[in-house]
Amino acid sequence: MPVTDPSLPVLDLTQSAAELTVQICDIESVSGNERALADAIESSLAAYPHLEVTRDGDAVVARTALGRDRRVVIAGHIDTVPVNANLPVRREDGDLVGRGTVDMKAGVAVALVLAASLENPAVDVTWIFYDHEEVASELNGLGRLARTRPDLLEGDFAILGEPTSATVEGGCNGTARIDIRLHGVRAHSARSWVGHNAIHDAADVLAILRDYEPAELEVDGLVYREGLNAVGISGGVAGNVIPDEAVVTINYRFAPSRSGDDAIAHLREVFAGFELEVTDLAEGARPGLDAPLAQEFLAAVGGQAFPKYGWTDVARFSALGIPAVNYGPGDPLRAHADDERVAVDEIVAVERGLRSWLSGA
Repeated sequence: MPVTDPSLPVLDLTQSAAELTVQICDIESVSGNERALADAIESSLAAYPHLEVTRDGDAVVARTALGRDRRVVIAGHIDTVPVNANLPVRREDGDLVGRGTVDMKAGVAVALVLAASLENPAVDVTWIFYDHEEVASELNGLGRLARTRPDLLEGDFAILGEPTSATVEGGCNGTARIDIRLHGVRAHSARSWVGHNAIHDAADVLAILRDYEPAELEVDGLVYREGLNAVGISGGVAGNVIPDEAVVTINYRFAPSRSGDDAIAHLREVFAGFELEVTDLAEGARPGLDAPLAQEFLAAVGGQAFPKYGWTDVARFSALGIPAVNYGPGDPLRAHADDERVAVDEIVAVERGLRSWLSGA
């Protein structure tokens, strides 16, 4: 049994991934409060001599150094969205129910169990457990490592343990957010004819969105569905004033065959004549399934891949030239829900698939 630092919390990495999921979910780690869980992960992994462990903020990186000619990076975030009376974890009908079970501590638990037990994998492996994924992009721990310690992210293929219901989802859509600002003339509402109502002009923008037909684009064999939707609208001065400004906030999810510049150019075309401000932009990631390691991995865990419609941190690996896929337990539709739950069978399936592939079986 490995010896751990008695001054730090300890995780039992010899238990099943399902039991470990319960243990790490019950260590609350809402974004910004990851320190206790990061301490536990660092202390527990440091006890295994086949791993080189590095701490960066509240991110923990553990690497094998076996001299293999190929390296795989397996990453997962340790933070969650806020708890809402859904901890501690409870067991119900073959599921684990509680905050973080889906997004994404079940995937983290699988990675921790494998990191501890796979002393002689067929490839060198870098295991990354990072902070601040659920908040602003500039705080993201994986992004911080990419900027300050890119050597720790080096690899030939990456797997992100985002929930995929134990299937492989390649790449991800990009995402852009824009504000369309509409201008009017302020006036007293009793004499509205001397003003111009900016909120009423939002109807023209909403009509464009209503009639817009999102594209479905095939990228490297996977069909990505795009989406263009209003996600917010604001305006108004007082209950007796014609508003002189209104803002419609729009989110565009675009296929990874488009660059960020392509996406913004498309939005300027769709909303030609309107004042448009880009407030957020993140490139997508192509599936990367043509890479040799990706092909081997896909064959080992089922042979079929699906597109990832949401944006995930696979895009960070793609930006570094590392093909990456999403693969983890949990239904993504359950992520962030108050009754967030993961099937134990999916945890077992993901652990079995990764263990078999990494072992070279």
